[in-house]
This record gives sequence, C-alpha cells and structure tokens, in this order.
Amino acid sequence: MEQQKFIRCQKYTYQKLPFQIKLQIVQKVTNGQISINHAAKTYGISRSTIDYWVKKLATFNQKSIGMSQDQEIKKLKEKSRNWSF
Repeated sequence: MEQQKFIRCQKYTYQKLPFQIKLQIVQKVTNGQISINHAAKTYGISRSTIDYWVKKLATFNQKSIGMSQDQEIKKLKEKSRNWSF
C-alpha cells in the first residue's frame, strides 16, 4: 500500500483589532448601516467573529447604559405594589 501524504490546512492569522474599532463595527451592524457579510469582507474578519462581538458587546452596552433584566423586574414589582386599586 502507498502511504498517503496529508496536506495540512492553512491556518488563518488575524490581527488583533482595538476595542474602539470593534465597537464601531458592531454599531454599524446593529444600526443597519452595513450587513455582517459586508463588514466581514471589508475588515477581513470572519462572520462568526462579528456575530460574537455583536452578542458580547450588546450585553456590554446594556450593562453600561441601563439596568439588568432582574433589576428591572424588581423595580416594576415594587411599582405595582405601590399602586392602590
């Protein structure tokens, strides 16, 4: 039998982008200015990476801007207790 030669797959190396550029990309995607596919082609980043950033940074923005869902539920429950019928 002949020995098979294994051809290794090429590994892609990505450059590490600064946080501000990640935020800009995520904001453009979430605002609908560009699609994930277009951003991936423009910036040379995989679509799954951009999708991960969108999920991760959306929760980051939510934490920095507003309250968590549990806190909001507690606040609404307290408001409903104060109402008199």
